[in-house]
Amino acid sequence: MPITPERKDRFRKVVSQRQLDLTLIIENIHDPHNIGAVLRSCDSVGIYEIYVILTDPQINVDKYKMGRRSSSSSRKWIDVRIFTSVEECMTEVRKKYKSIYGTHLAKESKSLYDLDLTESVALMFGNEHDGISDEALEFLDGNFIIPQYGMVKSLNISVACAVSVYEACRQRIMKGMYDLGNTAAHDELLEKYLDIHEESYRRSR
Repeated sequence: MPITPERKDRFRKVVSQRQLDLTLIIENIHDPHNIGAVLRSCDSVGIYEIYVILTDPQINVDKYKMGRRSSSSSRKWIDVRIFTSVEECMTEVRKKYKSIYGTHLAKESKSLYDLDLTESVALMFGNEHDGISDEALEFLDGNFIIPQYGMVKSLNISVACAVSVYEACRQRIMKGMYDLGNTAAHDELLEKYLDIHEESYRRSR
């Protein structure tokens, strides 16, 4: 349907709460259900773009394009940036985000809850079986773990992402970072979302 004043106000409110200095990097995630869950969590906390590294030739790139045209899909509102080179991806992330932390168990790993997630930051997650690749680890500023107290210390990748981005959300709420209002970048994003809405409407007719 054409944009109504009420819906435009809804767009404006959502965009004003987008966290333009918070993102995720995911590497070689195979399961499309995990991909969809990650995108929903990102949209829920106001992340507007994520970075995807695909160096595994067995992964179908179309899995990451799914839902782009669906009116109810989180994929529609998140820019999924796909790279087939670890170095190229990390170079692009560095242009916009100050720090990169990855989920990896090592001597120097910190608890998720000890990270300052109110700074400009990218959080990286490896795939379901192998974790973050050795090549990607070289680009990280630090490693973190999610504290766990059960007999089996293992979380599904989509759950780990959700826990992590909601901790970032909690910290940012405490600092009033969801009440910043519009910047020029937010205004540009609003126009992009309105264009997506109009395109979806034209396709549905």
